[in-house]
Amino acid sequence: VLNAYITAPCREKIWTTLGREFGADCGRKAIIVRALYGLKSSGAAFRAHLAGCMREMGYRSCPADPDLWLKEQTDTKGNRYYAYILCYVDDLLVVHHNPKRVMDRINSFLPLKPDSVGPPEMYLGAKLKKKTFKDGTSAWGLSPAKYVQQAVTNVEAYLSKNLSGRFAMPKKAANPFPYDYAPEEDVSPLLEPSVAKFYMQLIGVLRWMCELGRIDICTEVSMLLSYSAMPREGHLEATLHVFSFLKSHSNSRLIFDPQEPEMGGSQFIECDWSDFYACTVEAIPPNAPKPLGKGATLRMFVDSDHAGDAVSRRSRTGFVIFLNHGMIDWLSKKQSTVETSVFGAEFCAMKHGIETLRGIRYKLRMMGVPVTGPSYVFGDNMSVVTNVSKPESTLRKKSNAICYHAVREAVAMGEALIAHIPTKSNLADLFTKVLYGSQRQFLVSRMLWDVYPMVECQSQPLKKCG
Repeated sequence: VLNAYITAPCREKIWTTLGREFGADCGRKAIIVRALYGLKSSGAAFRAHLAGCMREMGYRSCPADPDLWLKEQTDTKGNRYYAYILCYVDDLLVVHHNPKRVMDRINSFLPLKPDSVGPPEMYLGAKLKKKTFKDGTSAWGLSPAKYVQQAVTNVEAYLSKNLSGRFAMPKKAANPFPYDYAPEEDVSPLLEPSVAKFYMQLIGVLRWMCELGRIDICTEVSMLLSYSAMPREGHLEATLHVFSFLKSHSNSRLIFDPQEPEMGGSQFIECDWSDFYACTVEAIPPNAPKPLGKGATLRMFVDSDHAGDAVSRRSRTGFVIFLNHGMIDWLSKKQSTVETSVFGAEFCAMKHGIETLRGIRYKLRMMGVPVTGPSYVFGDNMSVVTNVSKPESTLRKKSNAICYHAVREAVAMGEALIAHIPTKSNLADLFTKVLYGSQRQFLVSRMLWDVYPMVECQSQPLKKCG
């Protein structure tokens, strides 16, 4: 939106005293009629003005996300669906079978920058581009390669100018972390304040890369983030090692494949849970709009690394969630409690993932997206899979009872089904521990394109790679 805030009228009467720059009018009172930048109420005034424009066009706000606006539409083939307008302050993204017409209508309310209207190319530092598969299907792809390359260049320039002779990026890095490096065991000298500030800036840049789809460094960045308050020289060197890896592996693409996966029912066990969780059904929001369009299937791979932190012995939770064949959410986070068993750590991770899936299912329904069937969850701990798939299983560990019943209840209400998957095929393994070599490349190549272009099956989408 061109000059976004000043397109909106002030919502209350605001006056100011004119300064010397107004010449003969200096000292006079002036009433502000537009939401000037700098006013405390400008953001709210623009948001209210934008909401009024959306309602005038017939769109309504999504209850699960007030900045997402939806409206029933019919495409050229007669199919009913929901068109969306996503508002990020003054950036607008239109999802419609004729988006140009919608943009022209918006332009009549809010002047748009002429050179900004068109198919999206860059968004928040990532390049957007469509990918067409061999079977003729197409999907949007997200690539932060340009942002990664610029970040590496900036780091090299800063090191050369301010820390030359003290710290430097390694010339080569086959993996994000140096082999067998554990940040929690690092006892090198503490960084001085100015260098510690530089370290925190690097961590901020790396975190944004993870948000833009560089999931292959998610675990390493999460580990280094824990030491932002008091970083050591070894932590900075490990961070620079990550940037060295990114320098030689800057290309990546996250493909949002919309096709529904084929879920074989034999590995997922459905049982009668009425004797254990009577009258338990999934909570469907009563104010959800009528579902339209194609259905969506959710899948999650979940894992934990038991007592992975060598100092605190806390475990790490990791999961990755797919909407159809598009990866939409991922997590690598140290658990808040110390679990005495692998079983307990896996159940805590499973509970965290199930809660995240529940939120996504709610949001999809409030967007009018048909959520077909349960969410399919894959874990590599057979004890956990058995306990949540068979009603007659009992739990004797009191400390894990909350996670145990939370997950079993989700299965009982038909919200999720859980099956076993071998550890080497569990994509969430990348989010719980630092991996090296072929196993790392195998998992990364099934979620991201172009990071390891020589890996077999890299040219195939996930659905054909297994």
